Amino acid sequence: MAVATIAIVTELPGMDEFEQLLAAAYHTERGISRRLMRSAGIGEHAALQATLESVAAKQGLPDLQQLLLLRAQERQAAQAKLAAKAQRQSAALALKKNHHAPDAKAWLAWFDGSAHPNPGKIGIGGLLTGPDGATIEICQCAGFGNSSVAEYRALIAVLEQGVRLQPAQLVIYGDSLVVIDDMNQSAAKGAGSLQGERAYAHRLIAQMNDVTLRWIPRHRNAAADRLSQQGVALWHDSALAPTNSN
Repeated sequence: MAVATIAIVTELPGMDEFEQLLAAAYHTERGISRRLMRSAGIGEHAALQATLESVAAKQGLPDLQQLLLLRAQERQAAQAKLAAKAQRQSAALALKKNHHAPDAKAWLAWFDGSAHPNPGKIGIGGLLTGPDGATIEICQCAGFGNSSVAEYRALIAVLEQGVRLQPAQLVIYGDSLVVIDDMNQSAAKGAGSLQGERAYAHRLIAQMNDVTLRWIPRHRNAAADRLSQQGVALWHDSALAPTNSN
């Protein structure tokens, strides 16, 4: 491959000649250039220029300048495509957030229940926050049962608070897929062992205007989890732990 020394005429704003070559070259062309640099004993700039001039000639282009212009147009098109994709993703995320965003007047709540062992002594935790900054914490030992019963009793405790508060909207978050999925089932399809808890929870919801249940991953439910663990700890401080009756 002959080593050319023709000066590059094309100049892009803010880029020197070598930067233009680097920006235009594909990965494989840079590899060819490095091998030429070692075999011909020439500098990196000259080797890359010679490589791209050879590419331009093979493509039937009049000179290296035309190749650089075409490659610059390719980069601009790729960048525009990426920008459009990012914009679409951003718009979709904003739409999703707005769709799930609670009303400004809504009360937000989180619940969690623990059974130690499973089944065993139940501790329940709940946290409710109002639009004016009010906060209500629930931390109780709540009888005996398995983890699903514990989660349901925590949800029920939050709903009972909701009935007392009567908020314009109550959005409740929990990390129990068992309970949230069960609440969305009909009485015939729901878990038979949780029928009493589900029925009572639905009766409480019917006493309020707007209640929404949403699942969240466990790491986003830390406050309610902490309160439920404290509820379990209350067993050690109480001679007789209370038992929820629905």
